[in-house]
Amino acid sequence: MELGKKALGSAAPNPMVGSVITYKDKIIGEGFTSRYGGPHAEVNAINSVTDKSLLKKADLYVTLEPCAHFGKTPPCADLIIKNNLKKVIIGIQDPNEKVSGNGIKKLKEAGCEVITGVLGDECRQHHKRFLTFQEKQRPYIILKWAETRDGFIAPDKDKRNANPEPYWISNSYARQRVHQWRSEEQAILVGTNTVLADNPRLDVRFWAGTSPIRIIIDKTLKLPKDLNIYDKSCRTIILTQLKDDTKYHAGIEYSIIDFEKNIGEEICRILFKKNIASVLIEGGAKTLATFINSGLWDEARIIEGDTAFGSGTKAPYIDGKLIATENIGENTIKRLLND
Repeated sequence: MELGKKALGSAAPNPMVGSVITYKDKIIGEGFTSRYGGPHAEVNAINSVTDKSLLKKADLYVTLEPCAHFGKTPPCADLIIKNNLKKVIIGIQDPNEKVSGNGIKKLKEAGCEVITGVLGDECRQHHKRFLTFQEKQRPYIILKWAETRDGFIAPDKDKRNANPEPYWISNSYARQRVHQWRSEEQAILVGTNTVLADNPRLDVRFWAGTSPIRIIIDKTLKLPKDLNIYDKSCRTIILTQLKDDTKYHAGIEYSIIDFEKNIGEEICRILFKKNIASVLIEGGAKTLATFINSGLWDEARIIEGDTAFGSGTKAPYIDGKLIATENIGENTIKRLLND
């Protein structure tokens, strides 16, 4: 699992699998899932073994069932069998219908001893994005916002109009942590009002990594063309109800959703169709409330600042299980699970 975490933010929508190969209880090979389209963890682990003659006497550990189908790469189960590995220890079975037990079956039929369900709960937590995508047919959803000590996420419009610069609630170190979070998820989503108010870039300029896919809700395509979201620095998808492509911008993707239906479910449908396995939702209040009220969220990360607005846009109310608290300077980050 420690190895698998190295694939966070690059392997998606593939799972971030980790694999270790041991001979006489000593590690002789290790690997994790390459960037999407590259070799899987088991392949990298096998390739890392210097003396390949040891493989027929070695054990392979892997967090998720080896694949048994041809995708962007050949089946990992076939490579394990080809190298005569006789014992494979698997964290959890892959729920993907293309795999789902077939990898285990193929290994057993080839004479491998297969042990499953090792640290199963921990492996499920590790693979939470992939499992949510496969089992619920939607991305793993993380809600994020910053709120003042008196419970607001934005100042009154009059105050903002008098001073249009961003009103930072979080400090520079907490903002850097947010950019780290962005680098770990496949996509980031915001609503129209957030884009109009803040003109955000939604990138990872304060962190080393890949910027997420930008998902923007713009029902009537009213966002001006000079905003940062149109800079083509990364893949950008606009969710709208308008099918008028004369209003579309070159280099930007557009997807039609039905705003008369449950918006959260409509967005999840589109993101699942586009093979997006995780999304960080950064606002604003209306967008966050849409997902909270629908119960369509898995995790919430709330940054509490030490400033006060006195009035403005109230922070969302959310009820979840507190799993972690972290202090970054004068800011506190709380993490909640939807249990």
